[in-house]
Amino acid sequence: MNLSRFSLEGKIALVTGGSRGIGKASALALADAGAHVAVSSRKIADLEPVAEEIRGRGVRGMAVAAHNAKLEDSKALVEKVTKEFGGIDILVNNAGTNPYYGPIMDLDERAWDVTMNVNLKGLFFLSQICARHMKARGGGCIINVSSIGGLRPSELGVYSVSKAGVIMLTEVTAKEWGQHNIRVNAIAPGIIKTRLSEALWKEPGAGKKAVGSVPLMRLGEPEEIAGAVVFLASNAASYMNGATVVIDGGRMYGEPSHLEKK
Repeated sequence: MNLSRFSLEGKIALVTGGSRGIGKASALALADAGAHVAVSSRKIADLEPVAEEIRGRGVRGMAVAAHNAKLEDSKALVEKVTKEFGGIDILVNNAGTNPYYGPIMDLDERAWDVTMNVNLKGLFFLSQICARHMKARGGGCIINVSSIGGLRPSELGVYSVSKAGVIMLTEVTAKEWGQHNIRVNAIAPGIIKTRLSEALWKEPGAGKKAVGSVPLMRLGEPEEIAGAVVFLASNAASYMNGATVVIDGGRMYGEPSHLEKK
């Protein structure tokens, strides 16, 4: 196989939620593959060190503060990136939130709106803006970070609903935008050790329970998602469109079978 198909040399990528976790790991991996990378999140101070690390890979790096749930911010974000870099070839929709952890019976309207606005509404409108630019450029690639919580119910009720919406949105946009050579795919991580998922693993009891639910008997690291981002963005995945790639250590299949005692 020609490994040059994995190269992203000269491509321009935008990664939301790029200051830490999966977003940061993905941005650095894209840079390692040769892409120029812009990262966004709400706080510029958190982004600048990541942009510096990107530039340290020998490519162009850019930090832009933007709130994913605000349409005007998304418009300004795309305008700044396209002005500075000349376009956008790859969009990684990683920004997400989970402000509520508890029974969905007690969920209030504000928590619902915050979750949906960031995880689904904001993701769609940024994708729409970028897709219009990609269409004019002759194509592009959009990668949406969903969750296995979008494929089966989890303790994070409204978060699961929003991530299920991301998977369906991936399929709907892939079906419509494929004619413009715009591929849209999703990644569904399991429990990855990030700040967003701390409620599921940080407390010792919860962490032990989480590890015990994964056949690989460990939690994932952000870098283990980043490789799939590079693959989906590259020509090696040129015929993948509308797919959801599950990366969860086997958690979707339940606890390890016939577990041997140590």
